[in-house]
Amino acid sequence: MTDNHALTPFRVDVPQVDVDDLRDRLARARWPLPVPGRDDRADFSRGIPVAYLRELAEYWRDGFDWRAQEARLNEFEQFTTIVDGQTFHIVHARSSNPDATPLLLHHGWPGSFVEYQRLIPLLTDEFHVVVPSPPGFGFSTPLARAGWELAQTAEAFAEIMTRLGYQRFAAHGTDTGSGIMSRLAAVHPERVIGTHYGAERRLLGLVGVLFPAPTDLSDEEDSQLAAMQAEAASERGYLEMHNHKPDTIGAALTDSPIALLAWIAEKFKARESSYRTPDESVDRDQLLANVTLYWFTRSGESSSQFYYEAQHSTVEPAMFAPVPAGWAVFDTHPLMRRVMNPTGAIAHWSEYAEGGHFPAMEQPTLLADDIHTFFRSIS
Repeated sequence: MTDNHALTPFRVDVPQVDVDDLRDRLARARWPLPVPGRDDRADFSRGIPVAYLRELAEYWRDGFDWRAQEARLNEFEQFTTIVDGQTFHIVHARSSNPDATPLLLHHGWPGSFVEYQRLIPLLTDEFHVVVPSPPGFGFSTPLARAGWELAQTAEAFAEIMTRLGYQRFAAHGTDTGSGIMSRLAAVHPERVIGTHYGAERRLLGLVGVLFPAPTDLSDEEDSQLAAMQAEAASERGYLEMHNHKPDTIGAALTDSPIALLAWIAEKFKARESSYRTPDESVDRDQLLANVTLYWFTRSGESSSQFYYEAQHSTVEPAMFAPVPAGWAVFDTHPLMRRVMNPTGAIAHWSEYAEGGHFPAMEQPTLLADDIHTFFRSIS
């Protein structure tokens, strides 16, 4: 780490010409020809329905106020810094309590620091909150080089915490952020106080892929698990593209706001059995602020590279770290504890019927309370 250690103040300030260009592109959108009988705006069985996508795009063009969202994001102190040649964007929300615990937050794809917009104020009573954007996400663009995967990102985050003056810190992550936090805690256990993970029922679909399958399940439990695995397999289309052909899908995500909106908004759909649309699961303006950030920073393409790097890396995921760990499971399933915590090794295990893959957006109060409870229990 030989870079200039400067933390440069940063504010979000998108040129008006880019805002106008986005609106113009949305106004000139070229839509698919309708398929007879495929007009149900809540039927996501083949992907995001065109009827719903048009509704969302029209609001994005005519009702969404980027400048208002930009002003809200600029309420947070922000910096950029360069680590190993890569520019990193950082949100740093300091607590009024000088003795507060530093807390590193990390999201996955297709999230961004926007994801934590409502969570951060619920945490700063006890935490100095730090949200770095990983390489290729948001304003941590453009990518300075290839090769940014989980292990290198974890090391960069450790360096960022050092530059902020935090030698010991707590960590919370979801999705790929969980992997980065696990790696960070495994390699630097002397620095990480504990790791808190936001999880959901969809993890059951990865049993047999990332997680071992129990051998003592009943026939009924085996059937339930198989159903979850089948649902997970049906959702892997984007993952295979990111893992193997990020340049191909990246061209569409960079040139077409409709392609980007469809690619991202679909992931905010609640599970298959739910009829809630994405903007009924999370706030519509916050969802579109997240998509708009991807658009202005061209990070639809660069963020997908993270999956390719992970898929082709020789670094194995760190599945265990010698620090206290806590899980908050949202949109839970009766099999979650049975499969994911069979021995009770994870002492802090919370389950909630609400929420899902984006708990900081869907249930920020529940998530904040769980983070507080866990870290108080190990202090």
